Amino acid sequence: MMEEGMGKTVYIIGSKGIPAKYGGFETFVEKLTEFQKDKDIQYYVACMRENSAKSGITEDVFEHNGATCFNIDVPNIGPARAIAYDIAALNKAIEIAKKNKDEAPVFYILACRIGPFISSIKRKIKALGGTLMVNPDGHEWLRAKWSLPVRKYWKYSERLMVKHADLLICDSKNIEKYIHKDYNRYQPKTTYIAYGTDITKSQLTSLDEKVRSWYDKKNVRENEYYLVVGRFVPENNYEAMIRGFMRSHSKKDLVLITNVEQNKFYEKLRQETGFDKDSRIKFVGTVYDQELLKYIREHAFAYLHGHEVGGTNPSLLEALSSTKLNLLLDVGFNREVGADGAIYWDKEQLAQIIEEIELLDEKAISELDKKSSERIAAAFTWQKIVADYEEEFRIEE
Repeated sequence: MMEEGMGKTVYIIGSKGIPAKYGGFETFVEKLTEFQKDKDIQYYVACMRENSAKSGITEDVFEHNGATCFNIDVPNIGPARAIAYDIAALNKAIEIAKKNKDEAPVFYILACRIGPFISSIKRKIKALGGTLMVNPDGHEWLRAKWSLPVRKYWKYSERLMVKHADLLICDSKNIEKYIHKDYNRYQPKTTYIAYGTDITKSQLTSLDEKVRSWYDKKNVRENEYYLVVGRFVPENNYEAMIRGFMRSHSKKDLVLITNVEQNKFYEKLRQETGFDKDSRIKFVGTVYDQELLKYIREHAFAYLHGHEVGGTNPSLLEALSSTKLNLLLDVGFNREVGADGAIYWDKEQLAQIIEEIELLDEKAISELDKKSSERIAAAFTWQKIVADYEEEFRIEE
């Protein structure tokens, strides 16, 4: 533990916690602490007790990657649970900061769930000489899974978080633009720090048993498939990708790594598109083994990305780093990340683009592969992201 009054203390609120099992914010906190360079920063991470239990951790306070993690108990009260969790975690963090007599602590909140409660909590943070930083997650209020009242709550909550934050750290330049446009009246202070990705290659080879057994079981061959990885939700444009692919004359497969069990949207799409009658379309479930997933990405003919909502998408970064060809839905978020290392499609033209890229020669493919890999290595490695964060946390002294 750090002596009182030394270094910089940063409290991280709003992830389910570390060790990370899955999830964007959880992976971010895992990497922020794993790649920590500046040893004068002490991280405190709020964790949901059930997330810790998945790693067999039962203590109230424990250490992981040098961070002090504290468990929070949250009653199971439906959609409001995430809000209750953030409030309880933030109040606990303030209590710890007071007890430790922290100098100028930073409270970094991931997502904008607790806007209606933030002004009173902000007063406590100010009384401590602390700083409130917020990561405005990507357009939560646009997601199809939320009912209208919930969407209205998200938008209202986001406005209040923007109003009271001392700094908003946006993981996409498009979100940063949107914050300034929609909340100009508050003159918000923002900065852009991207999300990161791991750029090492898979350790597996084509001869490994787990590789061969996956490809055999799923009836898929290396370099003979288009790949999609992501949550099976409407705003990721599965319908447009499936319809576009079905219209193409490609001899390759469309492999979808996603969980569709008990998914109403899956049933609806099956009825509307009849994809189950197209033998090229293969829903293969999820792949939890990260090395295997990396191998599957590296040996896809191309990656298809249809995300329309959100900031820098982790799956897109991984694809640009490891898959040779990347076909991205033509929206600002995706162009910002892919730059000139990807091919862009709109919903009407996907079939045509699929047929065109199958005519590309090796040279053109390896040129795009090189551009996308260099793009990620230059701007999106965890080492770079962590260095940017550490600099930001130090500025606040």
